Amino acid sequence: MKKFVIENEFWELFPTAKIGIIVANDIDNTIKDEAKYAPMLAAAEKETDKFFTEGDFSKNPVIKVWREAFTKFKTKKGARSSIEALLKRVYNENHIGTINPLVDIYNSISLKYGMPCGGEDIETFVGDVRLTKAIGDEDFITLGSEESAPPYEGEIVYKDDKGAICRCWNWRESVRTMLTENTKHAFLCIELVDETRTEDFEAALNELSGLVTENLGGTAKISILDIDHKELVIVKE
Repeated sequence: MKKFVIENEFWELFPTAKIGIIVANDIDNTIKDEAKYAPMLAAAEKETDKFFTEGDFSKNPVIKVWREAFTKFKTKKGARSSIEALLKRVYNENHIGTINPLVDIYNSISLKYGMPCGGEDIETFVGDVRLTKAIGDEDFITLGSEESAPPYEGEIVYKDDKGAICRCWNWRESVRTMLTENTKHAFLCIELVDETRTEDFEAALNELSGLVTENLGGTAKISILDIDHKELVIVKE
């Protein structure tokens, strides 16, 4: 049995956070039509205008709330939330390219709702997955690198028994666990730190789940973790 556990060290910093998890099983993530998801991403890009209400990019609420969250733990210099990275590209008129179906789908949801979305291949997990503070010696190799760059001690990370899965909460993921065309079982997440956006958060989870099964087949189950519900069974064996 594999579990996802959010440890108390996380809740001490973010007691009101919610982590939405979708476990998608028996999906087909192969690229059959390279152009299929480009319109979905383009439509989502157009919806981001509603998030750019302030002239200063960093003062827009969906950016500011994550900048503030990142001040509560040690981060690599220049590390930003995944939603800021996506929105910054659109803000600068750099279109989001397609990668593979699952990534394209969750990127479109991330843009549409202004929330961090991510995903990993469940079959690559070694032991339980934890959202917690890093010890500082976790192995971590990201895309485009061949050398391990362990997180800082106290950095918020997703990790398993083999190493870090995602550094600085949702900044950058490990190449070891990333979604590929071979992925059959996926762990997808949406993260919420702004309590005023709970309805948007739930709508994003429902839409993401629906798009996955509609386009990739299989099944998708939604779970929401909070300070009163700290763990979830990912795989029953």
